[in-house]
Amino acid sequence: MKPLRILIADDHDVVRQGVRAILEAQAGWSIVAESENGLEAVEQARETMPDIALLDISMPQLNGLEAAKQILKQRPETQVLILTMHESNELVQSLLAAGVRGYILKTDARRDLVNAVVSLSEGRPFFTSKVAEMVLEGYRHRGAPANLNDVTLGSRLTPRERQVVQLLAEGKSSKETASALNISIKTAETHRANIMRKLDLHSLADLVRYAIRNRIIEP
Repeated sequence: MKPLRILIADDHDVVRQGVRAILEAQAGWSIVAESENGLEAVEQARETMPDIALLDISMPQLNGLEAAKQILKQRPETQVLILTMHESNELVQSLLAAGVRGYILKTDARRDLVNAVVSLSEGRPFFTSKVAEMVLEGYRHRGAPANLNDVTLGSRLTPRERQVVQLLAEGKSSKETASALNISIKTAETHRANIMRKLDLHSLADLVRYAIRNRIIEP
């Protein structure tokens, strides 16, 4: 197998250890970074320039979808592989639209992980069988999203505003949000005000409900 540089991002240490063990058993493959949240994954991808970025979806501070978008924007040649428990068709379609070409379920990792990494490294997509069926069904039956209003409103948010949504929905204060994003408290509060205006939300509870509906955070 050809040498590969791989980044692993998952907020569960046990999962990262298991994935590392499987991947490092392959000749020439090295883990260049491990991240426990999405923001850290984006920064480490920028620093280490991995061939493969293996991301969970449900990560704190920045979810896997948003992390994937940022990693692919800063380094399009990095192949993103999603390793998750989620089988949502809407999520799969959003990831495909973002440029993700690999998606496997954690329950299938022992069987599929190595093959998935090989496929992506050779420029071929790879999807766990259940997810592949969902992708095909999605193309056969293109329907309206479950909540078209949310999708329309959410598309108005900038990438930074989507980060702020997740942090606020996770219970972070403006000060903690500013610290996590390395911005001023005033800028964080401005982002918060703009988000509430754009999404027509009137309370933090409204924002949390929006984040859950759109799978930005887990309930």
